[in-house]
Amino acid sequence: MGFLSGESMFGGYGGADILQGCSIGVNKGEIAVVVGPNGAGKSTAMKAMFGMLTLREGSVELDGREISDFPPQERVTLGMGFVPQNANVFTSMTVQENLEMGAFIRRDDFSTTMEQVFSLFPVLAEKRTQAAGELSGGQRQQVAVGRALMTQPTVLMLDEPTAGVSPIVMDELFDRVIEIAKTGIAILMVEQNARQALEIADRGFVLVQGQNRYTDTGAALLADPEVRKAFLGG
Repeated sequence: MGFLSGESMFGGYGGADILQGCSIGVNKGEIAVVVGPNGAGKSTAMKAMFGMLTLREGSVELDGREISDFPPQERVTLGMGFVPQNANVFTSMTVQENLEMGAFIRRDDFSTTMEQVFSLFPVLAEKRTQAAGELSGGQRQQVAVGRALMTQPTVLMLDEPTAGVSPIVMDELFDRVIEIAKTGIAILMVEQNARQALEIADRGFVLVQGQNRYTDTGAALLADPEVRKAFLGG
C-alpha cells in the first residue's frame, strides 16, 4: 500500500466502530488525500494512523514495520509528523518558539531545518518574534505545519489544513504542500475541499461510513462522473 499504510482498519471510540475496514496509504514524495462526507471517518482514520485510536482489527505499517501498538510519541521518533485540526499552535509563544517546540525530539543543531521552514513560509520569518496568537488563521496553519517539519519527518499528516481559511490561503497552503512532497516527504491529508485537494493528489481515498468507496489517483477520481456527482458537487 505504501511507505505508510493502514490496512483494513476497524475501530472507534467506545461502542460501535467508526472505521469499517478502510485502507489508506502513501508513498514517499507523494500526496495522498482522504475525502468524503462528514462523519465518514476521515479524521478517525488519521488518528488511527497516528496511534491516537486503538484499532480493533487491521494494522498500520511504516516503512515495512508494523507500528499498530506504538503510542503517538514513539511514532514521532520514527518519523511521523501530525498536524491536528484544532489547537495546533501555542498562541502565547512566538513563531520561533513554536518552531523550537517542534524540535523537542532532536539532540542536534536544528537551525538549518528552521531556515528551511522560513524559506518555505517567508511570512513566518518576517513574523518570527510575534506571538502566534496574533497571526491570521492561514499563518497559524503555516506555523503548525512548520512545527511538524522541525522533527524532519518522513511522513507528514495534515488533518483538514485548510479548515476556515480563504480560497487564496488554501491555494497557497496547497502550493507549500506540493513543495514539501517534492523534498521526498510522504503527505497524508484529510480535506473538506475535496475537489481542490484531489487536484494536487497523487492518490485519493473517498471514505463513506468508514469504508473505502473509491480509491484511485487524484486525476482519475476527478474524472469519474460518479465521484463528481456524489462528492464534488457535479
